[in-house]
Amino acid sequence: MDFHDLRIERRGDVEILTLDRPEARNALTFRSYAELEHAVRATTARCLVITGAGSAFCSGDDVRQVMGGGDGRAGERLAAAAPRLTPAADALLSTDVPVIAAVNGAAVGWGMELALFCDLRVAAERAKFGELFVLRGLCSDVAGLARLAELVGREKAAELLLTGEVIDAREALRIGLVGRVVPDAELLDTAVALATRIAANPPLAVRRIKAGLREALDPDWQALGAWVSRSLAELFRTEDHREGVKAFLEKRAPRYVGR
Repeated sequence: MDFHDLRIERRGDVEILTLDRPEARNALTFRSYAELEHAVRATTARCLVITGAGSAFCSGDDVRQVMGGGDGRAGERLAAAAPRLTPAADALLSTDVPVIAAVNGAAVGWGMELALFCDLRVAAERAKFGELFVLRGLCSDVAGLARLAELVGREKAAELLLTGEVIDAREALRIGLVGRVVPDAELLDTAVALATRIAANPPLAVRRIKAGLREALDPDWQALGAWVSRSLAELFRTEDHREGVKAFLEKRAPRYVGR
């Protein structure tokens, strides 16, 4: 596969996947999702590090392409397809290769989901996190519904999901969303050093440990993914979703009507 939105670098047994649309704050297009899925499924590395180019980790979906600028086409696409877990999410959730998020800036919307799909999270001091879906009239993907509560508890997860609040790296560390916060300039080296330690361990044992964590802690991702897909198919076609997107693009306060 030819990569355009993703840059791949190998350091020994560690592979670094860098979302590479800095001019768009690494917002995800359909191509970005496909490249990310392919890279995770095809890797031969013993550990992966995911980060973003420029000042952002990932600002979520490209509003104009993936959400259609709020015109309802996203809902029509989802309604026409079989309800399922997002393929990129499925790749991240099913891989037995440990994945570390090196969160170098804003991780919001699906960018926060991406960080949650990873096994470990290292944050730069400038990192920010936000489940912004409710502000676009949507629900989060599966990680926000399951992994977030697992990390920070149900009440704090509900608060972040229902308010759309954006928190900084220190607050993310305090509530247990990330494992460590480091100076911006030390982020990638810290994440790669951690990945290298993991990659140096017996690979069969590492893979079995990750599989065991899934068995012990994870929900039925396929069933939850289908529920999210059906819910989004409905929500993408609401007036509130269109208003949330238009307000974002027009840089004004939204006016929600419950339709």
